[in-house]
Formats: sequence, C-alpha cells, structure tokens
Amino acid sequence: MKYSKQREMIFRAVQSMKTHPTADEIYTVLRAKHPNISLGTVYRNLNVLSEMGKIKKIRISSGSDRFDFRVDDHYHMICQACGEVIDIEIPELDPVLKRLESEGFDITELNLNLRGICNKCRRKKEEAI
Repeated sequence: MKYSKQREMIFRAVQSMKTHPTADEIYTVLRAKHPNISLGTVYRNLNVLSEMGKIKKIRISSGSDRFDFRVDDHYHMICQACGEVIDIEIPELDPVLKRLESEGFDITELNLNLRGICNKCRRKKEEAI
C-alpha cells in the first residue's frame, strides 16, 4: 500500500491520544489543525490502518468503535456507565492460548472485551446512596 500523508497524520493522532478514541473524536482533533480533512477520510484510513495491523479496532456493540494504538496482545474493560475503555493484562490466558496452538489451532486474532462498571463510576454510585 502506498504512503499517504493523511493516513500518517491519522495514525499519529491515534498514537498521541493515549485513550481509545472514536473516529469522531479523532476527526475533531485533526480538524482543528487541518480544516479540509473529511470525516469519511478519517473513517476510511482508520479501517485501512486496522487492516494493516498498525492499530486495533475495538468493536463496541452498544456504541461507536474505538481505536487503540497498542497492537500487542491485551484486553479491554468497557464501562457500561461512562463508556471508558481500559487496557488490561491477563497473563493467566497465556497457557490457554499456548495449549490451543499446540493442538493445531492457528489463532489469527484475539479480542476480549469485558463489560461492567469501572471503579470511578461505582464509587460515584455508592456516594449517591
């Protein structure tokens, strides 16, 4: 795939945000400095970057997909109250994955999203009671 200045700009934006932004959030950040960029360009290039393995697309069933600059194996907790997406490590899954691979299963993609209430939202709810 040939180099694209806009794709590079979008990739850098995802890297710099350190959160799990939506395409709309990325577009808003980029538009401040590049008013001619279109939302369609952002969506298209995020999908290309995801397909290339440069970023991860986190599919959110009850909202907008999010994008992650971390492409290593890790998992996500999604707060059902505030929508925050939090990176988590689960090293206990490594033996399970190794066992599956030793049995001949070629894992090509791994996505694990846990849904619940984050500590911040849980504390707010407890304080309101």
